Amino acid sequence: MTDLASTRPSGLPTPRHYAGINWIGVQTLYLREVRRFWKVGAQTVAAPVVTTLLYMLVFVVALKGARPPLHGTPFAEFVAPGLIMMAILNNAFANASSSLIQAKIMGTSTDFLTPPLSPLELTIGFSLGAATRGLAVGLVTAICVMPFARLGLTNILAIAWFGLIASLLMGMLGVFAGLWAEKFDQLAAVQNFVIMPMTFLSGTFYLVDNLPEPFATISHFNPIFYMIDGFRYGFIGHAEGNLWIGVVMSAVLTLAMAVASWLVFKSGWRLKS
Repeated sequence: MTDLASTRPSGLPTPRHYAGINWIGVQTLYLREVRRFWKVGAQTVAAPVVTTLLYMLVFVVALKGARPPLHGTPFAEFVAPGLIMMAILNNAFANASSSLIQAKIMGTSTDFLTPPLSPLELTIGFSLGAATRGLAVGLVTAICVMPFARLGLTNILAIAWFGLIASLLMGMLGVFAGLWAEKFDQLAAVQNFVIMPMTFLSGTFYLVDNLPEPFATISHFNPIFYMIDGFRYGFIGHAEGNLWIGVVMSAVLTLAMAVASWLVFKSGWRLKS
C-alpha cells in the first residue's frame, strides 16, 4: 500500500494529529470567548450588575423594614445570594447562546469549525467561556451588593459548587439555544419565556414553602430552585430544600447537558447545514 505521507508534495505541511485533547485549541477558543465579552464589558458585565443593584434598591432599600426576616435571616441577606445567582445563570446562558447565533448569522462559524477542534473540545471551550462570564458577573455583583447586605461565608464549598455548576449548566443550555435559534427573536423568546420565569419562580425573593399548593410542590422540581437554595445556604447557613438532592440533581443535569452538547456539535446540527 502506498504511503500517503510520501506522496504529499514537499514543502506542504502535514495535518497535526493529537493523541488526546488539543489543549492549545481549547485555550484559544476559550480566550476568544472571554475576550469577546470583555471587549464590551459595559454591556456584558456592568449592565447586569446595575440591574441587580436596581432590584436591591426596590426590594431592600425602598421596602426597608416592611419585609420581615425569613427563617431569622434579614430580608437583604436572604435575597442577595439569589440575585447573585440570577446574574450568574443569565449571563452564562447569554454568553454561549449569543456567541453561536452571531457566528451563524454573520457566517463566522468557520473560525471554530475549520481548526482541528473535536466536538468535545468545542464543548469545553464554549462552556468554560460561558462559565467565566457568569462567574465574573457574579463576583462583581457580590462586591456591589455588600453595602446593602452583610453577606457571611457559612459554607464556601456550597458557594463554589453551586456557582460553578450553575454557570456550566446554563452555558451548555446556551449552546443548545444558540444552535437552535435562527434569529435573535427566537433566542430572546427562550430567555424571556423559559429562563427568566424559571429563575423568578425559584425562591429568589420569597420562601418557596410559603407558596400555596400545588405551586410549592412544583417549585421543588425546578432545578434552578436547588441551585439558588444551595448557593444561598453557603451564605446564610439555612436551606429550604435538601442540599444533597440539589448536589446530585445539578451534577446529573450538567453531565447530561455536556453529553448532549457534544452530540450536537458532533452532528453539526444547524451549524454545518
